[in-house]
Amino acid sequence: MIKILAIGNSFSQDAVYYLHDIAMAANTKIKVVNLYIGGCSLEMHWNNINADAANYDYELNGLPVGRKISIREALQEESWDYITLQQVSGDSGILDSYEPFITDIYNYVRQQVPAAEILLHQTWAYEVDSQHPAFAKYDRDQKRMSQLIEVAYTNLSNRMDMRIIPCGKVIEELRTYPTFDYTKGGISLCRDGFHMHLKPSRHWSGELSAI
Repeated sequence: MIKILAIGNSFSQDAVYYLHDIAMAANTKIKVVNLYIGGCSLEMHWNNINADAANYDYELNGLPVGRKISIREALQEESWDYITLQQVSGDSGILDSYEPFITDIYNYVRQQVPAAEILLHQTWAYEVDSQHPAFAKYDRDQKRMSQLIEVAYTNLSNRMDMRIIPCGKVIEELRTYPTFDYTKGGISLCRDGFHMHLKPSRHWSGELSAI
């Protein structure tokens, strides 16, 4: 079984929502846990580590299970294969916002789970008409935001020798297809101007003990 832990927020929530379903369709056993606090930045993650704060909603295979947990508890729960880190979406293109927190978190995670591969989960640019207040940091320019996100994650990847999960790049590419070219009447990939669209409802049909 492949075991993945995302230390994130709503953007990692979007990224892993269907991951278990996709893996199951490919006959691959997988456990995916997302640690969720809406709008959680790297600085907040680091503060929560220092306080050993059980402030995270524990989401299993894309669904909440009604459990609160700390990062320490989550790291010690499994022999994780992959652990993902990301910056809060509004700061993802601001390179100066990452340090010292990304290095501190990386070192802490590496100490706790030395065998896991730590990955950078790249976020994506907001929709062109997004009303997210952080969009102003990029002059409300989707292309500029996308480019700065790419620069920031590439810089970190090269400096820290971490692989990137290129969600932002994939979404940028999808937006070039007529179906998803929102500026020319296509479908927006975002449900609210910044989060990805999700299926309206999902119902857990398995048992936690089967994981």
